[in-house]
Amino acid sequence: MQKEWRLLDTGYHDAAVNMALDECLINWLSEGRIPPTLRFYGWKKPSLSIGHFQNADKKIDFRAVDKHGCQFVRRLTGGSAVLHDHELTYSLVISEQDPGIPKSVKDAYYVLSKGVLEGYRNLAVDADYAIPEKRFERERTAICFEEPAYYEMVVDGKKLSGNAQTRKNGVLMQHGSIPMRMDIDMLFDLFRFPSEKSRQRKREAFHHKAATIDQLTNKQHTYDMMTTAFKKGFESGLNITFEPLELTEGDWEEVFHLARTKYELEAWNFHSSKERVINGQTS
Repeated sequence: MQKEWRLLDTGYHDAAVNMALDECLINWLSEGRIPPTLRFYGWKKPSLSIGHFQNADKKIDFRAVDKHGCQFVRRLTGGSAVLHDHELTYSLVISEQDPGIPKSVKDAYYVLSKGVLEGYRNLAVDADYAIPEKRFERERTAICFEEPAYYEMVVDGKKLSGNAQTRKNGVLMQHGSIPMRMDIDMLFDLFRFPSEKSRQRKREAFHHKAATIDQLTNKQHTYDMMTTAFKKGFESGLNITFEPLELTEGDWEEVFHLARTKYELEAWNFHSSKERVINGQTS
């Protein structure tokens, strides 16, 4: 039997607003204000998001962030840094107690990412799940698309998308980056490397580690093409139907307030997790 979810397409927003809205979806579902919901969105400007526990100062070259006119934000979820530019981003929220959601993080990724898998296949991209080799589990990288994690999407061993998950107030939230194309020169400018030779070596190796939809299909995709394909993908992959979710003026005020008081602040974006506890920005 199909389940009914809500679908929210918020289009393009600033990085802080995008992250604030993802957190508001968690809060609203926890409060019983919305049912399970899938959101699609884009980014007004190139934006670098870093993981909840990632050390910004050690990994990110902020002079390059300014040079490229990038926005910068810290996510609620873990993982490595992601450059959001020409992409479709999705987020979804569902109760941890939902009978269709496994308790294990890896198993939950597997179930929820079926929608992503089917979305790629709707675009004639023969994606499949990644099962990282043991050496990938030992290696750590600051750049998300350098290595696939469990049940992320790959084609011929090349990573296609980055996904991350968090559980809060009884709600599971998963969001992910689905690039149409990628500015690799900009991406590698944004990170610190021991030397320019090291940066160049990593940049060249990256071509063998990641791929985008436009590359694989020899076609330039648009945001609308992506939302159509991935809406159908989630419907078939998760066996669900959608009804649109309309946000009220009060809902948007809540989002913008959270963006101003959390996701635009230096205390959240730049401080370590220990410093954020001291400043009260713990979630």
